[in-house]
Amino acid sequence: MDITASSTAAAGTAGPPRPHGKTAAETAQSFEAVFVGQITKMMMDTAEVSDTFGGGHGEEMFRGVLAEQLGTVIAKGGGIGLAPIVMQEIVRLQGGASHVD
Repeated sequence: MDITASSTAAAGTAGPPRPHGKTAAETAQSFEAVFVGQITKMMMDTAEVSDTFGGGHGEEMFRGVLAEQLGTVIAKGGGIGLAPIVMQEIVRLQGGASHVD
């Protein structure tokens, strides 16, 4: 049995492959999460750190993780309005459906 031939035939009927099985909406939301996370990290880097409640090696190590998680939560909560625009562009570039939620 030729696995390559059967998987190619099955893949041909399913449409173009999606990276890691993500839809355009999921990819756009992921992009927005990374973007917001980067903005948050830049903002946190410019804020003064309190000697009383902040600072130290631990905060420096986990500041990037916090910024990344904040970006993810903000994007999942509706974001800053970037994901719908990115999704429309993804669909347009793929020549996909004209209906975009």
